Amino acid sequence: MQPLCPLLRMWALVLLVFAGWGLSASIYAAASSRVEETAAIVVGDQPIPSIVRERMERTVAAIAAERMEGRVVTAVSAAEEEAVIGAVFDRLLVGYTVTAVSVRPDVRTEVEIHLAPWADTIQSVAVETTIEGMPPEVEELVRVDLAGGQTVFSDALVGLPLAATDWAAGALKRSLTTYMDVHLPEFRADYDIDVDQTAKVHLTVYPRLPVVRTVDLSMRSDTIPNVTLLTRRSVMEGEVNRLVGVPVSFIARHRAAFEQRLAETLDGGSDFRRLHLVSRVTIAPAEQMAVMSRTDTSRYRLRLTGWLDVGRTAKERDDARDLHVRLHAGQMLSTRDELYVETDAAPEDVRLDWRVGYARALLPQLTGELRYDLSKDLFSFAADYALHPRWHLRYEHWMDTDAYEWELRYKVHDFMSVAGLVDRHDTWLRLIGNF
Repeated sequence: MQPLCPLLRMWALVLLVFAGWGLSASIYAAASSRVEETAAIVVGDQPIPSIVRERMERTVAAIAAERMEGRVVTAVSAAEEEAVIGAVFDRLLVGYTVTAVSVRPDVRTEVEIHLAPWADTIQSVAVETTIEGMPPEVEELVRVDLAGGQTVFSDALVGLPLAATDWAAGALKRSLTTYMDVHLPEFRADYDIDVDQTAKVHLTVYPRLPVVRTVDLSMRSDTIPNVTLLTRRSVMEGEVNRLVGVPVSFIARHRAAFEQRLAETLDGGSDFRRLHLVSRVTIAPAEQMAVMSRTDTSRYRLRLTGWLDVGRTAKERDDARDLHVRLHAGQMLSTRDELYVETDAAPEDVRLDWRVGYARALLPQLTGELRYDLSKDLFSFAADYALHPRWHLRYEHWMDTDAYEWELRYKVHDFMSVAGLVDRHDTWLRLIGNF
Protein backbone atom coordinates (compact mmCIF):
# COMPACT_ATOMS: atom_id res chain seq x y z
CA MET A 1 0.00 0.00 0.00
CA GLN A 2 2.89 2.41 0.60
CA PRO A 3 3.92 2.70 -3.10
CA LEU A 4 0.42 3.96 -3.89
CA CYS A 5 0.66 7.03 -1.68
CA PRO A 6 3.24 8.90 -3.79
CA LEU A 7 1.21 8.11 -6.91
CA LEU A 8 -1.97 9.50 -5.38
CA ARG A 9 -0.17 12.62 -4.24
CA MET A 10 1.15 13.13 -7.78
CA TRP A 11 -2.33 12.87 -9.36
CA ALA A 12 -3.77 15.22 -6.76
CA LEU A 13 -1.09 17.75 -7.61
CA VAL A 14 -1.83 17.49 -11.33
CA LEU A 15 -5.56 18.04 -10.73
CA LEU A 16 -4.86 21.08 -8.58
CA VAL A 17 -2.69 22.57 -11.32
CA PHE A 18 -5.34 22.11 -13.98
CA ALA A 19 -8.11 23.44 -11.73
CA GLY A 20 -6.07 26.51 -10.96
CA TRP A 21 -5.32 27.05 -14.65
CA GLY A 22 -9.03 26.76 -15.55
CA LEU A 23 -10.07 29.17 -12.82
CA SER A 24 -7.50 31.73 -13.86
CA ALA A 25 -8.54 31.36 -17.52
CA SER A 26 -12.17 31.98 -16.62
CA ILE A 27 -11.24 35.00 -14.55
CA TYR A 28 -9.10 36.30 -17.39
CA ALA A 29 -11.83 35.70 -19.96
CA ALA A 30 -14.37 37.52 -17.82
CA ALA A 31 -11.98 40.35 -17.30
CA SER A 32 -11.21 40.65 -21.01
CA SER A 33 -14.86 40.32 -22.38
CA ARG A 34 -15.85 43.19 -24.62
CA VAL A 35 -19.15 44.85 -25.44
CA GLU A 36 -20.33 43.36 -28.76
CA GLU A 37 -23.87 44.73 -28.96
CA THR A 38 -25.96 47.52 -27.45
CA ALA A 39 -29.73 47.65 -27.12
CA ALA A 40 -32.03 50.41 -25.90
CA ILE A 41 -35.33 50.39 -24.06
CA VAL A 42 -37.38 53.61 -23.96
CA VAL A 43 -40.07 53.86 -21.30
CA GLY A 44 -42.50 56.77 -21.04
CA ASP A 45 -44.31 58.07 -18.02
CA GLN A 46 -47.22 58.16 -20.46
CA PRO A 47 -47.66 55.77 -23.44
CA ILE A 48 -45.41 56.68 -26.38
CA PRO A 49 -46.63 55.85 -29.92
CA SER A 50 -44.89 52.67 -31.03
CA ILE A 51 -43.32 54.10 -34.21
CA VAL A 52 -41.89 57.03 -32.20
CA ARG A 53 -40.59 54.76 -29.44
CA GLU A 54 -38.88 52.53 -32.01
CA ARG A 55 -37.13 55.53 -33.57
CA MET A 56 -36.00 56.75 -30.12
CA GLU A 57 -34.65 53.30 -29.28
CA ARG A 58 -32.63 53.22 -32.49
CA THR A 59 -31.19 56.65 -31.66
CA VAL A 60 -30.24 55.68 -28.09
CA ALA A 61 -28.77 52.38 -29.30
CA ALA A 62 -26.63 54.29 -31.81
CA ILE A 63 -25.33 56.62 -29.09
CA ALA A 64 -24.56 53.68 -26.81
CA ALA A 65 -22.85 51.77 -29.60
CA GLU A 66 -20.62 54.73 -30.36
CA ARG A 67 -19.49 54.94 -26.76
CA MET A 68 -19.29 51.33 -25.60
CA GLU A 69 -19.04 48.74 -28.40
CA GLY A 70 -15.59 47.20 -28.51
CA ARG A 71 -14.66 48.25 -24.97
CA VAL A 72 -13.86 45.78 -22.20
CA VAL A 73 -16.99 45.19 -20.16
CA THR A 74 -15.23 45.73 -16.84
CA ALA A 75 -13.89 49.05 -18.09
CA VAL A 76 -17.36 50.44 -18.70
CA SER A 77 -18.58 52.71 -15.91
CA ALA A 78 -22.36 52.43 -15.72
CA ALA A 79 -22.71 55.72 -13.83
CA GLU A 80 -20.54 57.63 -16.30
CA GLU A 81 -22.37 56.22 -19.31
CA GLU A 82 -25.76 56.94 -17.76
CA ALA A 83 -24.84 60.57 -17.32
CA VAL A 84 -23.34 61.01 -20.78
CA ILE A 85 -26.03 59.12 -22.72
CA GLY A 86 -28.79 60.85 -20.76
CA ALA A 87 -27.33 64.28 -21.45
CA VAL A 88 -26.76 63.63 -25.15
CA PHE A 89 -30.21 62.18 -25.75
CA ASP A 90 -31.86 64.91 -23.72
CA ARG A 91 -30.33 67.51 -26.03
CA LEU A 92 -31.67 65.62 -29.06
CA LEU A 93 -35.17 65.34 -27.63
CA VAL A 94 -37.92 67.84 -28.33
CA GLY A 95 -41.15 67.41 -26.42
CA TYR A 96 -39.72 65.00 -23.81
CA THR A 97 -37.45 65.21 -20.76
CA VAL A 98 -35.10 62.40 -19.70
CA THR A 99 -35.97 61.47 -16.12
CA ALA A 100 -33.76 58.39 -15.59
CA VAL A 101 -31.10 56.31 -17.35
CA SER A 102 -29.94 52.80 -16.52
CA VAL A 103 -26.91 51.12 -18.17
CA ARG A 104 -26.24 47.39 -17.67
CA PRO A 105 -22.72 46.63 -19.04
CA ASP A 106 -22.35 43.17 -20.62
CA VAL A 107 -21.42 41.55 -23.88
CA ARG A 108 -24.92 42.71 -24.88
CA THR A 109 -25.27 45.98 -23.03
CA GLU A 110 -28.76 47.32 -22.35
CA VAL A 111 -29.60 50.99 -21.89
CA GLU A 112 -32.97 51.88 -20.39
CA ILE A 113 -34.20 55.48 -20.58
CA HIS A 114 -37.28 56.91 -18.91
CA LEU A 115 -39.02 59.93 -20.47
CA ALA A 116 -41.63 62.42 -19.34
CA PRO A 117 -43.64 64.39 -21.95
CA TRP A 118 -43.94 68.14 -21.94
CA ALA A 119 -47.23 69.69 -20.94
CA ASP A 120 -49.55 69.32 -23.97
CA THR A 121 -50.03 66.08 -25.91
CA ILE A 122 -52.18 65.12 -28.90
CA GLN A 123 -55.43 63.62 -27.61
CA SER A 124 -57.18 62.76 -30.89
CA VAL A 125 -56.74 62.90 -34.66
CA ALA A 126 -59.26 63.98 -37.34
CA VAL A 127 -58.47 63.01 -40.94
CA GLU A 128 -59.89 64.99 -43.88
CA THR A 129 -59.41 63.12 -47.16
CA THR A 130 -59.42 64.61 -50.68
CA ILE A 131 -59.52 62.32 -53.72
CA GLU A 132 -58.00 64.11 -56.70
CA GLY A 133 -59.56 63.77 -60.15
CA MET A 134 -61.98 60.91 -59.49
CA PRO A 135 -65.74 60.78 -60.24
CA PRO A 136 -68.11 60.25 -57.27
CA GLU A 137 -68.63 56.52 -57.84
CA VAL A 138 -64.86 55.92 -57.94
CA GLU A 139 -64.28 58.21 -54.98
CA GLU A 140 -66.80 56.18 -52.99
CA LEU A 141 -64.85 52.96 -53.58
CA VAL A 142 -61.56 54.71 -52.77
CA ARG A 143 -62.95 55.93 -49.45
CA VAL A 144 -64.06 52.40 -48.59
CA ASP A 145 -60.50 51.15 -49.17
CA LEU A 146 -59.19 54.03 -47.02
CA ALA A 147 -61.61 53.39 -44.16
CA GLY A 148 -58.84 52.15 -41.87
CA GLY A 149 -56.40 54.96 -42.71
CA GLN A 150 -57.48 56.89 -39.59
CA THR A 151 -55.69 54.35 -37.42
CA VAL A 152 -52.35 54.98 -39.17
CA PHE A 153 -52.36 58.57 -37.94
CA SER A 154 -53.93 57.81 -34.55
CA ASP A 155 -51.35 55.14 -33.76
CA ALA A 156 -48.52 57.49 -34.69
CA LEU A 157 -49.73 60.73 -33.08
CA VAL A 158 -52.06 60.14 -30.12
CA GLY A 159 -50.11 60.62 -26.88
CA LEU A 160 -47.29 62.50 -28.59
CA PRO A 161 -46.32 65.95 -27.19
CA LEU A 162 -47.24 68.77 -29.56
CA ALA A 163 -43.56 69.68 -29.93
CA ALA A 164 -42.47 66.11 -30.72
CA THR A 165 -44.30 65.50 -34.01
CA ASP A 166 -41.03 65.65 -35.96
CA TRP A 167 -40.07 62.37 -34.30
CA ALA A 168 -43.04 60.75 -36.04
CA ALA A 169 -42.61 62.28 -39.51
CA GLY A 170 -40.43 59.70 -41.23
CA ALA A 171 -41.99 56.69 -39.55
CA LEU A 172 -45.50 58.00 -40.22
CA LYS A 173 -44.72 58.40 -43.92
CA ARG A 174 -43.46 54.81 -44.08
CA SER A 175 -46.52 53.52 -42.22
CA LEU A 176 -48.85 55.37 -44.58
CA THR A 177 -46.99 54.03 -47.63
CA THR A 178 -47.25 50.49 -46.25
CA TYR A 179 -50.98 50.95 -45.65
CA MET A 180 -51.52 52.29 -49.18
CA ASP A 181 -49.54 49.43 -50.71
CA VAL A 182 -51.80 46.93 -48.96
CA HIS A 183 -55.23 48.60 -49.16
CA LEU A 184 -55.03 51.06 -52.07
CA PRO A 185 -51.94 50.29 -54.19
CA GLU A 186 -53.34 52.11 -57.24
CA PHE A 187 -53.04 55.51 -55.52
CA ARG A 188 -50.38 57.49 -53.66
CA ALA A 189 -50.98 59.78 -50.70
CA ASP A 190 -49.55 62.99 -49.25
CA TYR A 191 -50.56 64.72 -46.04
CA ASP A 192 -50.25 67.86 -43.94
CA ILE A 193 -50.82 68.02 -40.18
CA ASP A 194 -52.24 70.91 -38.15
CA VAL A 195 -50.72 70.11 -34.75
CA ASP A 196 -53.03 70.62 -31.78
CA GLN A 197 -54.51 68.58 -28.99
CA THR A 198 -57.04 67.56 -31.66
CA ALA A 199 -54.69 67.17 -34.62
CA LYS A 200 -56.13 67.74 -38.10
CA VAL A 201 -54.66 65.69 -40.93
CA HIS A 202 -55.27 66.80 -44.53
CA LEU A 203 -54.80 63.65 -46.63
CA THR A 204 -54.66 63.98 -50.42
CA VAL A 205 -54.86 60.88 -52.64
CA TYR A 206 -53.62 60.83 -56.26
CA PRO A 207 -53.97 58.13 -58.94
CA ARG A 208 -50.94 56.19 -60.11
CA LEU A 209 -50.21 55.36 -63.73
CA PRO A 210 -51.31 53.59 -65.86
CA VAL A 211 -54.81 55.03 -66.09
CA VAL A 212 -57.68 54.48 -68.53
CA ARG A 213 -57.24 56.77 -71.54
CA THR A 214 -60.02 55.67 -73.91
CA VAL A 215 -63.14 53.49 -73.66
CA ASP A 216 -64.63 51.43 -76.49
CA LEU A 217 -68.32 50.73 -75.77
CA SER A 218 -70.26 47.88 -77.43
CA MET A 219 -73.96 47.16 -76.79
CA ARG A 220 -75.55 43.90 -77.93
CA SER A 221 -78.72 41.83 -77.49
CA ASP A 222 -79.83 38.35 -78.56
CA THR A 223 -83.50 38.86 -77.70
CA ILE A 224 -84.34 42.38 -78.91
CA PRO A 225 -83.21 44.37 -81.98
CA ASN A 226 -79.85 45.98 -81.40
CA VAL A 227 -81.23 49.28 -82.69
CA THR A 228 -83.43 49.36 -79.57
CA LEU A 229 -80.33 49.80 -77.48
CA LEU A 230 -79.57 53.13 -79.13
CA THR A 231 -82.07 54.81 -76.81
CA ARG A 232 -79.71 54.16 -73.90
CA ARG A 233 -76.36 54.40 -75.67
CA SER A 234 -75.79 58.08 -74.83
CA VAL A 235 -76.40 57.31 -71.15
CA MET A 236 -73.93 54.44 -71.21
CA GLU A 237 -71.33 56.50 -73.06
CA GLY A 238 -71.56 59.17 -70.39
CA GLU A 239 -71.09 56.60 -67.64
CA VAL A 240 -68.15 54.73 -69.15
CA ASN A 241 -66.36 57.95 -70.12
CA ARG A 242 -66.31 58.87 -66.44
CA LEU A 243 -63.84 56.03 -65.98
CA VAL A 244 -61.21 57.82 -68.09
CA GLY A 245 -58.34 58.77 -65.77
CA VAL A 246 -59.03 55.98 -63.27
CA PRO A 247 -56.07 53.62 -62.60
CA VAL A 248 -56.35 50.47 -64.68
CA SER A 249 -55.47 48.18 -61.77
CA PHE A 250 -58.12 49.84 -59.57
CA ILE A 251 -60.81 49.06 -62.14
CA ALA A 252 -59.49 45.50 -62.39
CA ARG A 253 -59.67 45.05 -58.61
CA HIS A 254 -63.21 46.51 -58.40
CA ARG A 255 -64.38 45.25 -61.77
CA ALA A 256 -67.46 43.46 -60.40
CA ALA A 257 -68.68 46.64 -58.69
CA PHE A 258 -68.20 48.74 -61.83
CA GLU A 259 -69.92 46.13 -64.02
CA GLN A 260 -72.89 45.95 -61.67
CA ARG A 261 -73.24 49.74 -61.48
CA LEU A 262 -73.15 50.10 -65.27
CA ALA A 263 -75.72 47.32 -65.69
CA GLU A 264 -78.06 48.97 -63.17
CA THR A 265 -77.68 52.31 -64.96
CA LEU A 266 -78.53 50.72 -68.30
CA ASP A 267 -81.57 48.88 -66.95
CA GLY A 268 -82.87 51.97 -65.15
CA GLY A 269 -84.57 53.40 -68.27
CA SER A 270 -88.36 53.21 -68.41
CA ASP A 271 -88.33 51.49 -71.81
CA PHE A 272 -85.95 48.83 -70.50
CA ARG A 273 -88.07 48.26 -67.40
CA ARG A 274 -91.20 47.93 -69.53
CA LEU A 275 -89.62 45.12 -71.56
CA HIS A 276 -88.17 43.51 -68.39
CA LEU A 277 -84.67 43.77 -69.83
CA VAL A 278 -81.67 42.65 -67.82
CA SER A 279 -78.16 43.71 -68.79
CA ARG A 280 -74.82 42.04 -68.17
CA VAL A 281 -71.77 44.27 -68.53
CA THR A 282 -68.23 43.01 -69.08
CA ILE A 283 -65.18 45.26 -68.61
CA ALA A 284 -61.71 44.49 -69.97
CA PRO A 285 -59.45 46.81 -67.90
CA ALA A 286 -56.71 48.46 -69.97
CA GLU A 287 -55.50 51.90 -71.01
CA GLN A 288 -57.65 51.39 -74.12
CA MET A 289 -60.52 49.77 -72.23
CA ALA A 290 -63.31 47.72 -73.82
CA VAL A 291 -66.79 47.66 -72.27
CA MET A 292 -69.40 45.22 -73.57
CA SER A 293 -73.05 45.17 -72.49
CA ARG A 294 -75.49 42.40 -73.36
CA THR A 295 -79.12 43.18 -72.72
CA ASP A 296 -81.78 40.48 -72.88
CA THR A 297 -85.25 39.71 -71.65
CA SER A 298 -86.60 36.44 -70.32
CA ARG A 299 -90.19 37.31 -71.37
CA TYR A 300 -89.89 38.28 -75.02
CA ARG A 301 -87.92 37.56 -78.19
CA LEU A 302 -87.77 40.50 -80.57
CA ARG A 303 -85.43 40.24 -83.55
CA LEU A 304 -84.96 42.25 -86.72
CA THR A 305 -82.82 40.56 -89.37
CA GLY A 306 -82.13 40.98 -93.04
CA TRP A 307 -80.48 38.68 -95.53
CA LEU A 308 -79.21 38.62 -99.05
CA ASP A 309 -79.13 35.37 -101.02
CA VAL A 310 -76.24 35.01 -103.44
CA GLY A 311 -75.96 32.34 -106.12
CA ARG A 312 -79.57 31.05 -106.28
CA THR A 313 -80.28 29.84 -109.83
CA ALA A 314 -83.04 27.27 -109.57
CA LYS A 315 -86.21 28.19 -111.41
CA GLU A 316 -88.41 25.84 -109.35
CA ARG A 317 -88.21 27.89 -106.15
CA ASP A 318 -91.42 29.50 -104.92
CA ASP A 319 -89.87 32.78 -103.78
CA ALA A 320 -87.77 34.70 -106.30
CA ARG A 321 -86.83 37.45 -103.86
CA ASP A 322 -83.18 37.44 -102.80
CA LEU A 323 -83.31 40.34 -100.34
CA HIS A 324 -85.49 39.95 -97.25
CA VAL A 325 -86.17 41.69 -93.97
CA ARG A 326 -87.66 39.61 -91.15
CA LEU A 327 -89.31 40.77 -87.93
CA HIS A 328 -89.64 38.14 -85.21
CA ALA A 329 -91.85 38.80 -82.15
CA GLY A 330 -92.14 36.07 -79.51
CA GLN A 331 -93.61 35.57 -76.05
CA MET A 332 -91.80 33.19 -73.71
CA LEU A 333 -94.28 30.79 -72.16
CA SER A 334 -91.51 29.37 -69.98
CA THR A 335 -87.74 29.30 -69.95
CA ARG A 336 -87.89 26.64 -72.71
CA ASP A 337 -91.06 27.48 -74.66
CA GLU A 338 -91.75 30.37 -77.06
CA LEU A 339 -94.83 31.32 -79.06
CA TYR A 340 -94.01 33.74 -81.88
CA VAL A 341 -95.13 35.61 -84.99
CA GLU A 342 -92.84 36.36 -87.97
CA THR A 343 -93.25 38.52 -91.02
CA ASP A 344 -91.00 38.87 -94.07
CA ALA A 345 -90.80 41.81 -96.42
CA ALA A 346 -88.74 42.64 -99.52
CA PRO A 347 -87.77 45.98 -101.07
CA GLU A 348 -89.04 44.96 -104.54
CA ASP A 349 -92.66 44.53 -103.39
CA VAL A 350 -94.93 45.40 -100.49
CA ARG A 351 -96.18 41.88 -99.89
CA LEU A 352 -95.81 40.56 -96.35
CA ASP A 353 -95.47 36.90 -95.50
CA TRP A 354 -96.82 35.98 -92.07
CA ARG A 355 -96.05 32.93 -89.95
CA VAL A 356 -96.90 31.77 -86.47
CA GLY A 357 -94.73 29.28 -84.66
CA TYR A 358 -93.87 27.43 -81.51
CA ALA A 359 -90.28 26.77 -80.40
CA ARG A 360 -89.03 24.58 -77.58
CA ALA A 361 -85.54 24.00 -76.23
CA LEU A 362 -85.28 20.20 -76.38
CA LEU A 363 -81.64 20.07 -75.24
CA PRO A 364 -79.16 22.75 -74.15
CA GLN A 365 -77.90 22.99 -77.78
CA LEU A 366 -80.98 21.75 -79.66
CA THR A 367 -84.17 23.73 -80.39
CA GLY A 368 -87.21 22.37 -82.20
CA GLU A 369 -89.84 24.50 -84.01
CA LEU A 370 -93.28 24.03 -85.50
CA ARG A 371 -94.40 26.80 -87.88
CA TYR A 372 -97.48 27.62 -89.96
CA ASP A 373 -97.18 29.91 -93.00
CA LEU A 374 -100.41 31.94 -93.17
CA SER A 375 -99.70 33.20 -96.67
CA LYS A 376 -99.01 29.78 -98.21
CA ASP A 377 -101.10 27.63 -95.83
CA LEU A 378 -98.10 25.40 -95.13
CA PHE A 379 -96.85 23.64 -92.02
CA SER A 380 -93.17 23.06 -91.39
CA PHE A 381 -90.96 21.78 -88.62
CA ALA A 382 -87.36 22.74 -87.97
CA ALA A 383 -84.45 21.88 -85.74
CA ASP A 384 -81.51 24.13 -84.83
CA TYR A 385 -78.36 22.68 -83.27
CA ALA A 386 -75.57 24.84 -81.85
CA LEU A 387 -72.37 23.10 -82.86
CA HIS A 388 -70.36 25.98 -81.34
CA PRO A 389 -71.21 29.49 -80.10
CA ARG A 390 -70.39 30.67 -83.65
CA TRP A 391 -71.58 27.65 -85.66
CA HIS A 392 -75.24 26.58 -86.08
CA LEU A 393 -76.76 23.75 -88.13
CA ARG A 394 -80.44 24.10 -89.11
CA TYR A 395 -82.87 21.81 -90.91
CA GLU A 396 -86.41 22.74 -91.98
CA HIS A 397 -89.00 20.45 -93.64
CA TRP A 398 -92.33 21.49 -95.19
CA MET A 399 -94.94 18.79 -94.60
CA ASP A 400 -97.35 19.38 -97.48
CA THR A 401 -94.76 19.80 -100.25
CA ASP A 402 -92.08 17.52 -98.80
CA ALA A 403 -89.53 20.31 -99.48
CA TYR A 404 -86.57 20.71 -97.17
CA GLU A 405 -83.67 23.08 -96.47
CA TRP A 406 -80.30 22.62 -94.77
CA GLU A 407 -78.38 25.60 -93.42
CA LEU A 408 -74.90 25.85 -91.90
CA ARG A 409 -74.38 29.28 -90.36
CA TYR A 410 -71.24 30.99 -89.10
CA LYS A 411 -71.48 34.04 -86.83
CA VAL A 412 -68.80 36.49 -87.94
CA HIS A 413 -69.72 38.92 -85.15
CA ASP A 414 -72.84 40.15 -83.40
CA PHE A 415 -74.09 42.01 -86.47
CA MET A 416 -73.14 39.69 -89.32
CA SER A 417 -73.43 35.98 -90.13
CA VAL A 418 -72.66 33.94 -93.25
CA ALA A 419 -74.58 30.77 -94.12
CA GLY A 420 -74.46 28.08 -96.76
CA LEU A 421 -77.83 26.56 -97.74
CA VAL A 422 -78.92 23.47 -99.65
CA ASP A 423 -82.39 22.37 -100.75
CA ARG A 424 -83.75 19.91 -103.29
CA HIS A 425 -83.01 22.17 -106.24
CA ASP A 426 -80.14 24.50 -105.37
CA THR A 427 -77.18 25.55 -103.22
CA TRP A 428 -76.43 29.15 -102.35
CA LEU A 429 -74.80 31.60 -99.99
CA ARG A 430 -76.70 33.84 -97.57
CA LEU A 431 -75.42 37.00 -95.90
CA ILE A 432 -77.37 37.74 -92.70
CA GLY A 433 -77.45 41.03 -90.81
CA ASN A 434 -78.70 41.37 -87.23
CA PHE A 435 -80.07 44.83 -86.56
